[in-house]
Amino acid sequence: MKEVIRLINIVKNFKVGTVTVEALRSISITIKKNEFVAIMGPSGSGKSTLMNILGCLDTPTSGKYYLNEDDVSIMDDNSLAEIRNKQIGFVFQTFNLLPRSTALENVMLPLIYAGIAKLKRIERAMEVMEEVKLTDRIAHRPNELSGGQRQRVAIARALVNHPAIILADEPTGNLDSKTSIEILGLLEEIHKMGNTVIIVTHEEDIALHAHRIIRLMDGNISSDESNLHIKTIADYHLVPQKN
Repeated sequence: MKEVIRLINIVKNFKVGTVTVEALRSISITIKKNEFVAIMGPSGSGKSTLMNILGCLDTPTSGKYYLNEDDVSIMDDNSLAEIRNKQIGFVFQTFNLLPRSTALENVMLPLIYAGIAKLKRIERAMEVMEEVKLTDRIAHRPNELSGGQRQRVAIARALVNHPAIILADEPTGNLDSKTSIEILGLLEEIHKMGNTVIIVTHEEDIALHAHRIIRLMDGNISSDESNLHIKTIADYHLVPQKN
């Protein structure tokens, strides 16, 4: 299977006053197309720093990062912004939706940045809204939606540009347990459709849905193993329902 991500000896340091904090210490990871990976670790382990580098939101102090064979570790801010918009779909714990825009307008936003014509934007946004089962909520604003529906809008927005990677940061962190299960089920479906999915989480129960779990501790990889006990929504003995 083709490699989507290759990190080689990634180091990230931060200056805090006169002290240098080593957030990541020589991290090397390869992720292939259509893998479902969880990145786990306690607070301060470096997982958020690693997520920011994977998502091209930050650059490493040293080391190489190849995304679909492009060396993004040497790119400038404009090039990184273009990579983010075209190749990475973000799903955040806090949804990050525009409050005054409708669900459909929020989903179309990456297509506007990509310069896609309006009719094509609407057509594609409607496609992904159908995939997340929210076509009956396209005219609703975020404050008119439940937490689960807002996260579905965020997932639709992440999918809209056909990205190489879906990067989900604590995607169920603000949701109740029933809605969390439904969102995990949706991420499972996205993975089955051929997407590479990376979940960043501190929750073991969430990580068990991934097929591979990378654990960080003190800026190092403490383990990187296949998950032999993959959990699916079927294990919860309930049928997901639309919110």
